[in-house]
Amino acid sequence: MDQSTKEEGKTMAIISYITILGLLIAYFTTRGDKENEFVSFHIGQSVRIFILGIIINILVSVTSLSILNFLGLIPLIFMVIGAINASKLKEEKLPIIGDIGGK
Repeated sequence: MDQSTKEEGKTMAIISYITILGLLIAYFTTRGDKENEFVSFHIGQSVRIFILGIIINILVSVTSLSILNFLGLIPLIFMVIGAINASKLKEEKLPIIGDIGGK
C-alpha cells in the first residue's frame, strides 16, 4: 500500500476508533468507490475492540465482582493504541486481539 492511500484514509482510520458512532461513520463513508485498504484495516481492528468491550461488560455483569471493573479500561487502552497507530500511518495489529477473526 502506498503512502498516498494511507494519507487519504488517515482521518477515517482515526475516527473509526472513536465510539461505535465513529466506527459506523468510517465504515459507511469508505464503502464502494471510496474503499481504502488502510481504513478497512483499522475498521477491522476497531470492530475487535468493540466486541471485546461487549464481552468484558457481560463478564463483569454476570460475575458481579466489582474488582473486575478495571477490565473495562482494556478496550479504552486498545482504542488509544489503535488511534495512535492510525495517526502514524501504521498498520500494526493490536496486541492479543489483533489476529482474532482472520484479516
